[in-house]
Amino acid sequence: MDGRGGAFRAMVAGVLCTLALVQAAQAADEFKFRYFKTQEFQVLYLEKRNDYVLPHLAGCFTNSFRFYRRFFDYKPSEPVTILLQDFDDYGYAGATPMPLNYVALGIEPFEYVYETSPTNERINWVMSHELLHVVASDEAAGRDLTFRKIFSGKVQAVPEQPESMLYSYLTTPRLYAPRWYHEGMAVFMETWLSGGYGRALGGYDEMQFRTMVADGATFYDLVSLETEGKAIDFQIGQMSYLYGTRFISYLAYRYGPLKVIDWLKRDKDSKPSYRAQFRHVFGTDLESEWLRWIQWEISWQRDNLEKVREFPVTQYRPLSSRPLGSVSRAYFDPARKTLYTAVNYPGEFAHIVAIEIDTWKMRKIAEVATPALYYVTSLAFDPETRTLFYTTHNSSQWRGLNKVDVETGKTTVLIKDCRTGDLVFNRADRTLWGVRHNNGLSAIVKILPPYDKWEDIRVVWTLPFGKDLFDLDVSPDGKILTAAMAGVTGQQRLVRMSIADLEAGKAEPEVLYEFAGNSPANFVFSPDGDFLFGTSYLSGVSNIFRYNFSTKEMDTITNGLTGFFRPLPVSAESLIAFDFTSKGFVPVMLPNRKAEDVNAIRFLGQAIIEEHPIVKDWTLGSPAAIDLEALHATRGDYSPIKNLQFISAYPILQNYRGSTCLGMRFDWMDLAGIDKLEVSASYSLNQGVDPDERYHVMANYRHWGWELSATANRADFYDFFGPTKTSRKGYSLSLGYTGIITNDKPTYMDWGFDLAGYAGLDILPEYQNVPTSAKEFWSVSARLGYRRDRRTIGALEPEKGVEWSLEASDSIVKGKHYPRVWADSAFGFYLPWEHSSLWLHASAGKSWGNPEDTISNFYFGGFGNNWIDHGEVRRYRDYYSFPGMDIDQVGGTDFGKLLLEWRLPPVRFHHFGVPQLYCTWGSLTLFSSGLSTNLSDSALRSTLYNFGAQFDVKVVMFTNLSFTFSVGYARAYYRGTGWSDEVMISLKIL
Repeated sequence: MDGRGGAFRAMVAGVLCTLALVQAAQAADEFKFRYFKTQEFQVLYLEKRNDYVLPHLAGCFTNSFRFYRRFFDYKPSEPVTILLQDFDDYGYAGATPMPLNYVALGIEPFEYVYETSPTNERINWVMSHELLHVVASDEAAGRDLTFRKIFSGKVQAVPEQPESMLYSYLTTPRLYAPRWYHEGMAVFMETWLSGGYGRALGGYDEMQFRTMVADGATFYDLVSLETEGKAIDFQIGQMSYLYGTRFISYLAYRYGPLKVIDWLKRDKDSKPSYRAQFRHVFGTDLESEWLRWIQWEISWQRDNLEKVREFPVTQYRPLSSRPLGSVSRAYFDPARKTLYTAVNYPGEFAHIVAIEIDTWKMRKIAEVATPALYYVTSLAFDPETRTLFYTTHNSSQWRGLNKVDVETGKTTVLIKDCRTGDLVFNRADRTLWGVRHNNGLSAIVKILPPYDKWEDIRVVWTLPFGKDLFDLDVSPDGKILTAAMAGVTGQQRLVRMSIADLEAGKAEPEVLYEFAGNSPANFVFSPDGDFLFGTSYLSGVSNIFRYNFSTKEMDTITNGLTGFFRPLPVSAESLIAFDFTSKGFVPVMLPNRKAEDVNAIRFLGQAIIEEHPIVKDWTLGSPAAIDLEALHATRGDYSPIKNLQFISAYPILQNYRGSTCLGMRFDWMDLAGIDKLEVSASYSLNQGVDPDERYHVMANYRHWGWELSATANRADFYDFFGPTKTSRKGYSLSLGYTGIITNDKPTYMDWGFDLAGYAGLDILPEYQNVPTSAKEFWSVSARLGYRRDRRTIGALEPEKGVEWSLEASDSIVKGKHYPRVWADSAFGFYLPWEHSSLWLHASAGKSWGNPEDTISNFYFGGFGNNWIDHGEVRRYRDYYSFPGMDIDQVGGTDFGKLLLEWRLPPVRFHHFGVPQLYCTWGSLTLFSSGLSTNLSDSALRSTLYNFGAQFDVKVVMFTNLSFTFSVGYARAYYRGTGWSDEVMISLKIL
C-alpha cells in the first residue's frame, strides 16, 4: 500500500473534483426524464408535450396487461418500465424482460406500406404485442424461481463473464428461443386481442407464402431461416415475423389455439425449454412439425392459386431483367420511356434508378444512404426541371429532404430533419406536399420552392391523435389532394380534399370509398384527372382498382396470382405496376381494362376463426373503459441514481497471472438503464501469490456517457486462455466520458476523454509484456472519431466508406510529462464481386519521450486474439497489432503503418448443424502490412512486413447465443531477426 504515494492521492483528488463538476452539470442536464407511474408500470419520457398521450397509454397498457395476467396466471417479477420517445419519424417498439421488464415505444405512427403493420389504433395493438414478449419470457416456475432467488434476480448474459450465459438461461429459459417464436407468438396474440387486426389475418403474409408456392421458391427450415432468411432475403429481419406468425397460426388451426397457449405458458407443469415444451404439448418434435407445416402450406396455397385461376389471370410484360427487392413510388417519363423509382435489393446499395422500359437498361441516379426496409424512400418528381425529391433517414431518426437531378445525378440537401414523407409534387404551383410526423401527430404540410428553408414549410392541417394520412397524390390541375386515411377503429378510407379549402383552414375530407379492414394503397391520378388507380387486398390478393370520379364506381382492373402494387397510369390503354415475387418487386406493363372477375382467397386466420371461434372471446374491451382514477398514477421528475436497484449477484471465475480466482459479481441498474454499477470481487486460490495481490476488485459506474472505474489487482476470466493478458498488479482509478458529436446516419462522430491514475504497477496498463519505469503515474487522454460507411443486404460488415480517429495522451510521472499523439484511418472500396471490398488502413504516431523509457514507446505485435475471447474478432486491423510477431515485440517513439485488406464475400451456410447448434456463415480476409518505428532515428529504426489470412465462422448455440470461431495465419519479416510465423485460433463469446 505504501507504493501508491503522492501521485495517486493527487489523482484521487482530481477525480473527485471532476465528479463535483459532473454533479453540477447533471443539474442542468437536458435529458431530464419525467415519470408517470402506477402500481403495474412506469412511463419515462423526455418532453412535457407528450403528456397528452399518457392517459390513453395507461388505459391501453392496463387493458392488455390485466388480460395477460388473468389469461396466463402471470405474476410479474417487477413492474414494467416504458420508455416513451420521439426520436424517429415512424413509430416502433421493442421489449425485453432482461434484466428488468422493459418496453421501448416510439410515439409516432407506424408504417402502413403494403399493410405490413396493422392499421387500428397503434398504442392499443403495440401494448398487446410488446407485453406478450415480457410475459412470455418473464413468467417463471419451478427451477426458474429457485435460481432467481439464488442469484437475487434475472441474470443478464455479459461477454466479460461467460458463466453468466448459464445463469441467464437458468433464470429466464424462455428468453432463449428464436426470434420467430417470440414475434410469431406476439403477432398471433395481438391479432385476436385487437379484434382481428393483425398479421395473422393480414394480406401481406398470405401473399408471401402464396408467392413462394407460385414461384417454386424454397421454404426455409428452422436452421436456414436463421442462416439465410434473416440475412440475405430483401426483407431481412421481417422473415422472423412472417415465418413465426405463419407456423404458429398453422399450429392453432390444426391443433387449436389453446394448444399454442399451452406451448407459450410457463407454469409448474411446463418445461423450461421452448423445444421441450413443444414436445410436451404437441407430442412431436419441433423440426418434424415444421416440415409438416411446409407441406401443408404448399397444399393450402395451391388451393388459393387455383381459386384465383378460376378467372383469367392478368397478363403483363416485365420491364426489368431482375427483381428489384423493395421499391418506392415510381414515376414515368413518356418522352424518354423511362421509369424512375428507388430500389433496395441484396448485394447492391439502395439507390434511385432510371429504367428504360424497352431495353431493361438500368442507370443508377443516386444512392439512398439510409433506406427504409419496404418503401426505400419517399419520392416525388418535377418533370419540368427533371428533379427527383427524396427523403433520407427513412428507417430511423428524423427524415431529411433532398433533391437529385435525374440526368447528372447531382444531389443537394434541402432541409435536414424535415420530418416529412409521402411526398408529392404539385405542378400547378410547384409546391411539395407531404405528411409530417411530430409528437405522435400527423400533419399535412406544403413546402414552397426553393424547398431549402424551414420558412418554406407550411403546416396546413394537423390531424387529431389516432388518425393518420398516407399515400398522398395531387390532381393534374393542382386543385385536389387525395390520400388514404386510417382511423382508430381500423377503418380505411380513400378521401379527397380541396387544396383551396385546406389552405383556408377547412379540413373536411370527402370519403370516396370505404375499404372495410383493407387499406387503399398508393392511389394516384390518371393524366387526365378523371380516375384514381391504386391497390387493395379486397379479395385477399392485392389487385389494382380504378376509381371513376364521374360515376363514383370502383372497378377491379387486375386478377393477380401474387399481388400488384404501386400502379402508374401511362396511357388510356396501359398501366405500369410492380408485381410481387419471392425475390422482391418487378416492374411490369399491363392493360388498363376491367378484369372479368376475381375470387376471394381463403385466409388462414379466417380459417382459425371458423374452426376455433374461441379466439373471438380474446378480444380486449375498449381502453377507454379503464378507470384511470383507480390507477392512482403519480407524476414527477425521474432521478436515475435514486432509482438504482440491485439486479443480480452470481459467482464468477477469474485468472490472475496463472492463479485461479473465485469471486462474485454484483449488478445494480436504474429502471431506464441510464445508471449502472457493476462490481466484481475475487480471491486467488494459489498460495504462491503475494498476499497483497491475492484480492482482486473491479468496479464500474456508468451514467449516460460518463464512466467511473476502479481496480485493485485486476483479474480476468480470459487470462486462462491464450497469449493476451489483461491482469495487472496494482491499483487504478479513472473517469471517462464519451459524447456524440453527430449521429446523422450513415455518418457518426464522437469524442471522449479519460483521466486515470495508477499505483503499484510493475507493467504498463496498455502493454502486457513491457515493464514500467514508473510504478505511480496518472494520465490524461482524448479521442476524436469519425466514420461514414455502408453495407448492402447480406453483408457482414461495412463494404465501403471512411473511418478515422485522432488520439492524444499524456502520462505524468512526478511532474514529468510523456505526451504522444497517434491517428488511425481506413478507406474502403466496393469491388465488382458481390460483398467483396478492398480496405486500406493507415496509421501513424509520435511520442516526445526518451526511447529508453518504456513509458514513452508505442509497442506492436501479434494477432491479439485469445483462444477464448470476447474482444473484436478481426483485431489485426488495430494499429498496435502486427500478426507474425510476438505481442509487444517491437517498440518505438514514432511509427508509420499501412495495411491492405481484402474482405472476400462470405459463404452463407444453408443448413450446417441442428437448431441448437449451427453455423451461419464463413468469411475469409487476406491482408498485408508494413510498419516502421523510430523513423526519426536511423540507428533505432525497425522495419517490418507481413502477410496473412483469417477465416471466421459464426456459430450459434442455444438459439440466440452467438460465437465466432477464427483461424488465422501470418508470416512476418523483421529486419535483423528474419522471418517468423504466428498461428491464431480463437473462439469469441457473444
